[in-house]
Amino acid sequence: MCHYHLHIEGKGYKHRDKDFKELLKKTGSPRYCKPLPSEINSYKYIYKCGKCGNEYKRKRKVDTKKYVCGKCKGKLTAI
Repeated sequence: MCHYHLHIEGKGYKHRDKDFKELLKKTGSPRYCKPLPSEINSYKYIYKCGKCGNEYKRKRKVDTKKYVCGKCKGKLTAI
């Protein structure tokens, strides 16, 4: 709401602007919000390394032909 309010008034509404920071202090609002509880563990895809067994949780699909494990360069498989 702070962004919207300052934009309507024609003041600085971005995170780096002085007006925005002052309004947040006045209202006691956090500068950055926490993610919603429904978004915290919303992983659709889990990939596992064939060598080291490291798991990668992703929201989007990963091309397993193109990408490999970041630790050991092993092949990824979808679970």
